[in-house]
Amino acid sequence: MTAGFQLGVIGSLTLSVASSVAIVICNKALISTLGFPFATTLTSWHLMVTFCTLHVAQRLRFFEAKAIDGQTVVLFGLLNGTSIGLLNLSLGFNSIGFYQMTKLAIIPFTVLLETIFLKKRFSETIKFSLLVLLLGVGIASVTDLKLNFLGSVLSGLAIATTCVGQILTNTIQRKLKVSSTQLLYQSAPYQAAILFATGPFVDQLLTDRSVFAHKYTFPVVGFIVMSCLIAVSVNFSTFLVIGTTSPVTYQVLGHLKTCLVLSFGYTLLHDPFTWRNILGILVAIFGMALYSYFSVREGKKQKCVGDALPVSQMPDKETEPLLVSAKDGGDAKKANGVAHDC
Repeated sequence: MTAGFQLGVIGSLTLSVASSVAIVICNKALISTLGFPFATTLTSWHLMVTFCTLHVAQRLRFFEAKAIDGQTVVLFGLLNGTSIGLLNLSLGFNSIGFYQMTKLAIIPFTVLLETIFLKKRFSETIKFSLLVLLLGVGIASVTDLKLNFLGSVLSGLAIATTCVGQILTNTIQRKLKVSSTQLLYQSAPYQAAILFATGPFVDQLLTDRSVFAHKYTFPVVGFIVMSCLIAVSVNFSTFLVIGTTSPVTYQVLGHLKTCLVLSFGYTLLHDPFTWRNILGILVAIFGMALYSYFSVREGKKQKCVGDALPVSQMPDKETEPLLVSAKDGGDAKKANGVAHDC
């Protein structure tokens, strides 16, 4: 693995965390303080601004557009747009605690799908570290667990579409040899279209208010513009992280963001917290450290085995996926600051 690639992975992870925390802060002010609760419609605006920004960048030759099979792009864009809408519906029809459980379930379901359909193998140590991580986030963020049939169905669909969408993000970039920018540029219009068409209805169903009847004051418009601009970085870094690492690593990163947002709320916004919240964050951070350590160790081990084999005996990445790819190992190495020799 080259030093340039390692720096690229670190940069994508850092950009993802920083932009995600920033947009949470901005949206919290927009929704809670300024009274603009139309999350799904706002997301469609995010994606439209992202596409327009990438279109300008492409015309200025910052990147080269690459043609991708039309059916693949359309289905991929609609799938990702649908997953966002379902997650918002899940939040609307479930308690906060059950919604948090839905988000937690994405990691084990992603591991399950990759194991069954992509024949990817995860070691017991990796599974244990993910379990510790999920336990910590659950302790910190899950409160009540009130169940209802419709909410449970929506949560199940949200988990399925999110997992498949993130796996496809990684698979399409690797198989078709397209960059995260090229894939996002091609798919963003379709994601925006489905949310733009359904967003006002979903938001009215959840809030009993119309986005068209809302009073758009100068502060509201200002925060909407700021949110859309930050979203360009969020969307770009999401595709970049999944493409350079893996869907599971992206989910681990997502729970790091959850811990950071919770910590921000406790320290700066004076949100109510208990020792259970603090304990959960510490357990989650420990789980992330374990995941990083085991990813580095196993990635290093696979690299040593690969270097020792003759070319004719090298494992075929298409038919025998590695336990943890070299890219995952590099990501974890930099995240944990641990180096190992063969």
